[in-house]
Amino acid sequence: ELAEFAQEREWDQFHAPRNLALALVGEVGELCECFQWKGEVAEGLPGWTAKERTHLGQELADVLLYLLRLSHKCYVDLPQAALDKLAVNAAKYPATLVRGSSKKYSEYSGGPSDGGNAT
Repeated sequence: ELAEFAQEREWDQFHAPRNLALALVGEVGELCECFQWKGEVAEGLPGWTAKERTHLGQELADVLLYLLRLSHKCYVDLPQAALDKLAVNAAKYPATLVRGSSKKYSEYSGGPSDGGNAT
């Protein structure tokens, strides 16, 4: 459907991977504007108006659509890539080692990055 949407408008000519990546960055910026100057925002967005929630949903959708289009143009199976990345992260951040911590994997002694040796 997304490819068809672009083809119907003759936009496919503009959808080179680089252009899509740059457009994605722009959309991420617009998404971030939804949170700008709000301080920490709690889960569930308490205090947000229906208009703000709708706008956030639209910006999230823009990011998702550009990401999907970029993955399509790069011949990347995005769902599989996400699963593969999750497996990589599970190995880098074993729950028994990192539970409750926000450190980067390279900061853990005995972790995958140092072969079990303290750094």
